[in-house]
Amino acid sequence: MFDGDGFGLGLTVVAVDEPPLPSARGERRARWDEVLPPESRSRAGQANELSRLQAEKARMFAYEARLVCEFADTCEAGEFFVDELAAALGTSVTAASYAWIQSQILHRQLPGTWAALADGELDVPRARGIVAEVGRSGGVDPAVLRAVEASVLPRALELTVTSLRAAVRAELIAHDAAFAERRRAQAERNADVAVRPDPGAPGRADLVVGMSTEDAHACWAMADEITRAARAAGDDRPLGVLRVEAVRNRILGPEGETPPFSAQVTVLAPLDALENAEPVDGRSPVAQVAGQPVTATHLRELLERLDALCPGGLQAPTGGLLRIAVTDSDGTLRGVLTPRELRGMARRGCPDHPPGTDCGCGLLDRPPAVDRYRPSAAQYEFIWTRDRRCRMPGRTARTAWADLDHVLAHACGGATDCSNLCCLCRRHHRLKTHERGWTFRLRPDATLEVTSPSGITRVTRPPGVRVPAPAGGAAPPARAPDDDPPPF
Repeated sequence: MFDGDGFGLGLTVVAVDEPPLPSARGERRARWDEVLPPESRSRAGQANELSRLQAEKARMFAYEARLVCEFADTCEAGEFFVDELAAALGTSVTAASYAWIQSQILHRQLPGTWAALADGELDVPRARGIVAEVGRSGGVDPAVLRAVEASVLPRALELTVTSLRAAVRAELIAHDAAFAERRRAQAERNADVAVRPDPGAPGRADLVVGMSTEDAHACWAMADEITRAARAAGDDRPLGVLRVEAVRNRILGPEGETPPFSAQVTVLAPLDALENAEPVDGRSPVAQVAGQPVTATHLRELLERLDALCPGGLQAPTGGLLRIAVTDSDGTLRGVLTPRELRGMARRGCPDHPPGTDCGCGLLDRPPAVDRYRPSAAQYEFIWTRDRRCRMPGRTARTAWADLDHVLAHACGGATDCSNLCCLCRRHHRLKTHERGWTFRLRPDATLEVTSPSGITRVTRPPGVRVPAPAGGAAPPARAPDDDPPPF
């Protein structure tokens, strides 16, 4: 039986001599919405059917990938194979070429991803994202790809497509840092500035600048800082227009004096990356710049440029600030400190045991709860550092545009404590507060569970928190089969 309303879309296989063709009288096959009218379902039934449809689309996508590969073998994939494939698909040669490349990567290089698709355990957009990242990194060792799949597949459904692609990039770096460094060096040698006309807007063009991740984010952050100052001064033009003007004025020169601004870029620097640790179980340390994975070599180059690694130890760059976020081994945030606070804590040690004793006591924890509605400054800094974006599943808005929200409303007894606070953008803050039927639950490990009115539950974890892979690195277990086969 199907969940929800007891009936739904399913597929069955029958033997046919030739594909069915429309009759001369214009007869057609029944449409799915005629056999399974959506309006006859409850709200929960419609939501369940949509979820089931994604699984069936995934199975068909996997089948198509294998069919394209077998078709290529049958045709010996000669010079004009893509033309024949384009005819079979009813599409252009360019689109057929892309489908062929995508099918080869999916079926022959990523067997775990293909199997998850074929079993309906991974949706098509996420599979496309994995394939796209692997396709951009040609020549990767098959053993590396297996390790990447073992790491990302168990948590793929918890990530947005953007976050999943970033996770794949991070694992590709982790398992083959030398390859990533060669690609980065090649990109640096070929860096340039290009103008690309906007085909949808005559007279407009995009200025594209190839640069390092940290420089690109710093440039954007400074443009945004200038933009928000202009908005505060009364300029009500769209923020995007103001950002473009800020960049233009910085390059071509402003009409008047521009006040000084500084850019803020978040750098995640694991200790093993700073120490140039050797790979463990084939995995090299991975750092992050503005949420994007970088190699340990790239990290050290960046910190040296910022004068953050010097004989005097870690210190803030000139004119800037430095905050150190301390995490557990699994990436769970324990606290945010200044270098002075961290040195003082290390010097004092555990207050309950003699100096120099390796007692294992935790010295650092989340800021304490406060007995009021508004969080403390320390709680704001901790939650912003922990969440880094709106925690609504599928949302990627940065904390600069997010509110600190009580998961259990303060008016209903929710404490102003880090265990009950998370970042939500204004839209989803309003949804949680005013829209009936949505439920939010924050687990002790800061995993946020969000359940829609139709009963669909999604989860998000704070960026950087690592989830242990199942024993043996296997893909997620297949779902239990339906009690009864589809009735058609």
